[in-house]
Amino acid sequence: MLKNSEAAGLADFRADGRLLVLAGLALPIGAIGACVAKVLLWLIAWITNLSYFHRASLQPVTPQQAHGGWAMIFIPVAGALLIGLMARYGSEKIRGHGIPEALEAILLGKSLINPRVAILKPLSSAISIGTGGPFGAEGPIIMTGGAFGSLFAQMFHLTAAERKILLVAGAAAGMSAIFATPVAAVLLAVELLLFEWRPRSFIPVGVAAMAAAAVRVHLLGNGPIFPVPLHGELGLGAVMGGLAVGLAAGFGSWALTSLIYAVEDGFARLPIHWMWWPALGSLVVGVGGWMDPRVLGVGYGSIHSLMLGQCLGAALVSLLVIKAVVWVVALGSGTSGGVLAPLLILGGALGVCVGHWLPGGDPGLWALAGMAAMMGGTMRSPLTGLFFALELTRDFNAAPVLFAGCLGALAVTVLALPRSILTEKLARRGQHISRDYTVDPFDQIRVGEVMDSKVPCVSGQMSVMELSEQISARELPLGRRHAAFIVDTEGRLEGLVTRGDLLQALRQDPTGRSAVAAVGRKRVVTVFPDERVADAIGRMLRHDIGRMPVVSREDPGRVMGYLGRADILSARERTHEEEEERSCGPWMRQVPIKHAA
Repeated sequence: MLKNSEAAGLADFRADGRLLVLAGLALPIGAIGACVAKVLLWLIAWITNLSYFHRASLQPVTPQQAHGGWAMIFIPVAGALLIGLMARYGSEKIRGHGIPEALEAILLGKSLINPRVAILKPLSSAISIGTGGPFGAEGPIIMTGGAFGSLFAQMFHLTAAERKILLVAGAAAGMSAIFATPVAAVLLAVELLLFEWRPRSFIPVGVAAMAAAAVRVHLLGNGPIFPVPLHGELGLGAVMGGLAVGLAAGFGSWALTSLIYAVEDGFARLPIHWMWWPALGSLVVGVGGWMDPRVLGVGYGSIHSLMLGQCLGAALVSLLVIKAVVWVVALGSGTSGGVLAPLLILGGALGVCVGHWLPGGDPGLWALAGMAAMMGGTMRSPLTGLFFALELTRDFNAAPVLFAGCLGALAVTVLALPRSILTEKLARRGQHISRDYTVDPFDQIRVGEVMDSKVPCVSGQMSVMELSEQISARELPLGRRHAAFIVDTEGRLEGLVTRGDLLQALRQDPTGRSAVAAVGRKRVVTVFPDERVADAIGRMLRHDIGRMPVVSREDPGRVMGYLGRADILSARERTHEEEEERSCGPWMRQVPIKHAA
């Protein structure tokens, strides 16, 4: 039992005044994210008008409203050629859908993003989507918002970890502004970008997302952006139907992810520079758009019609098949664009197809369940998928059905695929991400639980030769410790002596007449038994030492134990045993087991 004075420093979370500094910096980042989202949507609208209607206008339009005939096939190709040139001579980081690039900046680049990327990424994405690319604006805005967050952070003296928080705050702000989904934006940051759940990061990211949502009202209007008739209370049949849709979405996610990287591998085998790949992929996009114009652009109209249950029959099958083909080929070719909007369309169409055979729901409900499940399973972010769908529609009565769908899709994808559509790209570059969020056992275990209480102590007046002889005769077995603590006549800590110290002293004076206190180290770094093992490890790293005496908090001169590397590893071994060793409960030991004769 720890005393109050000992427990005072053991808080649930590690937080200090820097949290307030980061939260204050996150406010303008949130506003910047909303403004960047508005500019991106303006760019998309202007380029769409210019490409398909040959006019300079910021009025939101879609490619399917145009009537250009077979000539529309070559509009995506022209846009892709321009993107290829921008990627080759501007920055290769504008290729792809944005989130892997943000992850790479966080993991390898100390959250430092080049200003060139902040300009070229939204411009290339606007060109891609505005010329008919089958993408959404969310991936580019996540990368662009993150880039502006990183640039803003670089104006101040911050650590790499603090820059990461502000980079992610910018990314969450961008997503919150585009879709009016602040909660889903924060969950996406937690599940996919932060790699931690700590107040130090959660609060600033939340502040940025809320600020972006507030500014969005004045720039883009209030949500939800896809209003639907609210469902009533949904029973067990609807929940089980949602699970069935989720399982189907999980297999659909597995197929899409596998196809995208198979197409990417196919492009990599072509004997031409990667600059030309987007143009070749966009030729397929143009043909698909000529067959069904609904597959071009972000497709928000198609998403809404699926949610309303208005897309059925042959039109539904056409949308599902052609959208999947053009999106897989375009993304595999390395052009610029997001994945969320296409996943919503494909998941919604798949949900309606599966829901045709399910009782207890309607096409709109199954479409919504398929959207949440496809997003949650493909990105391995089930909570993001759930709240994203709920915030898009504000149909919170559908939450149990959507959650069942997200769980089903996640179960399939984590078992069928080692990596998600986002992390597979990083893995192909030799970078691995572990997304199992667990508490570090070193943060939970105290030094007193793993220390060696058999403390090897010697008098400082003992000679070096005498101590060496005792060690050789095993009268003072050091074992794995390789060191002993020096104490005075009252048993109070004076220093530490290692085997290396003894060998060095004997080389200088073979007689070994020097006192141990003279050759040992008097400045000893100590640790208390109630401190976290993680704190002890940090202290060892800062002082470049491998062992420490454990002393009493009430009497720092009294040695209670020894903490070395092997003792620290025993803490990790305990966690390994809890994960790997299987056993029945104690009560089962009283139950006799009958063996067959």
